[in-house]
Amino acid sequence: MAQLWGGRFTKETDKMVYAFNASIRFDQRLLEQDIRGSKAHATMLAKCGLLTEEEKEQILTGLEGILSDVQAGSLEITDAYEDVHSFVEAVLTERIGEAGKRLHTGRSRNDQVALDMKLYTRDRIDETDGLLKELLEVLLRLMQENLTTYMPGFTHLQKAQPLTLAHHLGAYFEMFMRDRSRMQDIRKRMNLCPLGSGALAGTTYPLDREMTASLLDFDGPTGNSMDSVSDRDYLIEYLSALSMIMMHLSRFSEELILWNSNEYQFVEMDDTFSTGSSIMPQKKNPDIAELVRGKTGRVYGALMSLLTTMKGLPLAYNKDMQEDKEMAFDAMDTATMCLKLFTGMLDTITFKTDRMAKSAMMGFTNATDAADYLVMKGVPFRDAHSIIGKLVLTCIDLGCAIDDLTLDQLKEICPVFEEDVFDAISLETCVGKRLTKGAPGPAVMQKQIELYSAYLAK
Repeated sequence: MAQLWGGRFTKETDKMVYAFNASIRFDQRLLEQDIRGSKAHATMLAKCGLLTEEEKEQILTGLEGILSDVQAGSLEITDAYEDVHSFVEAVLTERIGEAGKRLHTGRSRNDQVALDMKLYTRDRIDETDGLLKELLEVLLRLMQENLTTYMPGFTHLQKAQPLTLAHHLGAYFEMFMRDRSRMQDIRKRMNLCPLGSGALAGTTYPLDREMTASLLDFDGPTGNSMDSVSDRDYLIEYLSALSMIMMHLSRFSEELILWNSNEYQFVEMDDTFSTGSSIMPQKKNPDIAELVRGKTGRVYGALMSLLTTMKGLPLAYNKDMQEDKEMAFDAMDTATMCLKLFTGMLDTITFKTDRMAKSAMMGFTNATDAADYLVMKGVPFRDAHSIIGKLVLTCIDLGCAIDDLTLDQLKEICPVFEEDVFDAISLETCVGKRLTKGAPGPAVMQKQIELYSAYLAK
């Protein structure tokens, strides 16, 4: 197979060198973006008088035919071609003749691959944004259904204060909402078209870069041709954002794994998102959550790989930058699959609400409210803190919750206690009186849910 750059060379490339240099094995997934960019380039060339209308139509028809045939399976992309760009140009020239050789006028593979990768990344950003929205919709439904589902809140993995499942899930809603904002932010910043930058110094042909950018739905052309072909910031940003998403999914998975354990029994995974043991028939394992947690490191690895690749590269394009694709593609695919599976798992999960409420009661999560009760009765806070500490020790000895003690038992520890203490330290009261913005009180949470609903409806 003759190379696009073969004229300068008198010897054939060593087969091992050719294989090492080639990228067709992984960059063939850029075919659709390469065809789209080439169609826009041909349209612009015709407008600028660098192609005839007949040549343009031949090229457009030929490009559409290549894409259609590959998608239908009647045309195979093989390793006889160095990369997807070589494949498209070679097949196009074979099919339409001389007009196919004119397509590359005013264009280098450097700005061509920069365009293809931008188009592909932009498409994947939109896909990720859509998957995040689907996850947020599931979270919102669960929040609406669990405004008064009481559970313990934790610090240091120790039961701390009571809250609701809606409030706990709302923390993840905030995380994934930030992830969506990162998608939109990256997309806006990257949305400039590099095509027309040439190898690094532009071109002497009278190209209309604004037209090309418009045809490809960019906000405009890039402002510096050297930066255009050597920029991978947008991809690093996207991989960083994917790493953040995976970190959030991993934290959520970690909690669900704990909650699914026999020790917690807060949730039960649906059979469709669980697996069993080859030897222990009683087992029902949260494998999806564990795999999401495990694959997080894989996405981190892609980010670190690209950062390391780019850190020492002088301007402009260097072949090292071919390494921007394989691990990035893997990270995109991994994050996409994790988002889809996690959303399905969460949508089918069963929350054991009685068990959660009982855990909050037995974990003394209302101890702070009991101390606040004494403060409201005139006891200094530091004294109240000490009194409730002794009260908790008594409950531990008796194996009961604070609420299970009789008024006489409470008065033995502190005579200030009255009958109204039982209402003051009930889970409903403890949560319901927390009414500052961002707190778990149902009245506050309902308003927050309305804001989340409006956000998703935009």
